[in-house]
Amino acid sequence: MNTKRLFSLLEERREKMIEDRRWLHMHPELSFEETETSKFIEKFYEGKDVNVEKNMGSYGLRVTIDSGKPGKTIALRADFDALPIEEDTGLPYSSKNKGVMHACGHDAHTAYLLNLADALIEMKDEFKGRIVIIHQPAEEVPPGGAKGMIEAGVLNGVDNVLGCHVMSQMDFGKVYYHKGPTQQARAKFIAKVMGKGGHGSSPHEANDSIVIASQLVVNLQTIISRRMNPMESGVITIGSFDGKGQFNIIKDSVTLEGDVRCMSNSAREMIEREVRAMCKGLETMYSCKIDLDYKNDYPVLINDEEMTDLVVEAVEEANIPGVVGVEDCGPQSPSEDFSYYTEKVPCCFFYIGAKPEGEAYPHHHPKFDIREESMMIAAMSMGAAALKYLED
Repeated sequence: MNTKRLFSLLEERREKMIEDRRWLHMHPELSFEETETSKFIEKFYEGKDVNVEKNMGSYGLRVTIDSGKPGKTIALRADFDALPIEEDTGLPYSSKNKGVMHACGHDAHTAYLLNLADALIEMKDEFKGRIVIIHQPAEEVPPGGAKGMIEAGVLNGVDNVLGCHVMSQMDFGKVYYHKGPTQQARAKFIAKVMGKGGHGSSPHEANDSIVIASQLVVNLQTIISRRMNPMESGVITIGSFDGKGQFNIIKDSVTLEGDVRCMSNSAREMIEREVRAMCKGLETMYSCKIDLDYKNDYPVLINDEEMTDLVVEAVEEANIPGVVGVEDCGPQSPSEDFSYYTEKVPCCFFYIGAKPEGEAYPHHHPKFDIREESMMIAAMSMGAAALKYLED
C-alpha cells in the first residue's frame, strides 16, 4: 500500500484543495438543476486520463480511473449540493448566492475528492483494478441524488463503495466509524384533517378539525412509546401544524406535516402501519376525513462489517499526519442518502472530525463552518482505504 507516495501527492495539492473548497463555498447551489458546481467538476477532469460520464441521475458525474490491470472496483462518493439557508458566518469567502449556503460540508467533500482523484490518476500505474469517483448531487433533497444515480447505472461493475462526512462537532484529528445500522431511515407525511367549519359559539353544529388534529398529534407519540419495541429507536416529529384562522371560527380543515426517523426496517414498517391506522381510527371516532400522504425516502444506512474493518485498519496502518485517534462513534441520528448504496453493495460510510477552533455550530446552522485541515485527513483516510482495498 503506497500511502507515502499518495500522501506526498496530496500535500502538493493542499493549497489547491483549500482554494477549491472556498470557490465552492462562495458559489453554493441547490443541485437538482444544472449548476455551476457540476460544470466546475467537469472542468477539473478535462484533459486527464479518465473516463467521465456526465448527467447521471440529473447532474451527477461518474469518473473512472482505470489502472489497466485486472482487479476489483471500488467507488468513492462525495456529494455537492448546498442548502436553502442564509449564511451568517462572516467568512471572507461567504456565499455569494443569497439564501443558499454550504451548511453541511459538501463543499469540503467535493474539494477533497477532486484532489484525491487527481493524485490517484497520477499514480494509477501503482495499483490494480479501478477506482470510480462518484460526484453526487441532491443528497439533501428527497428522494436523494444517490437513488437517481444508481438507477442511471453509477454502480455498474462496482464491487464496494466508500464515503465519508466531515463533522463540525466531532473532534478534529479523529476518524470515526460504526458497524451495522449507522444512520436513521427517514419518512415524511402530510395529513389533511377535514371536519366541518362553524362558529365558535355553536361547536355542536361543526366538527372541529383543530381538536381532531390535536388528538392526532398526541396519539402519534404513543407509536414510539407504546408500539415500538423498547430495544429499538425511533422518533415522530410534527414540524408543521397549519391551523391559523380567526379566534372565533371553527376551521373546517387543518394540515399537519410530520417527519419520521428510525433505525431498522421493521420499525419503519411498523411506524407507517400505525400512522395509517391512527388516521383511520380518528376518521371513525370523529366522523371526519383524513387524507394521508406518507412517503418513505432514505433507508437505514448499514455499514458492512468487513468494509468498516478495512477502513479502520487502513487508517491506523497509514499513520496519517494529524490523526490522533480512530474511534467508534456509535449510531448517528441524521439520515443520509448514501444508504441507497449500502442496499446494493457492501459499503462503509465514516466520519472525519472537523470541529473548528472556537464555537462549533451544528450542521444546517447559518454559522456552520469546519476546520479546513480536516479535508486533508479525509483525502488521506479515503485514499489509504482505497489502496488497501485494491491490494487485498
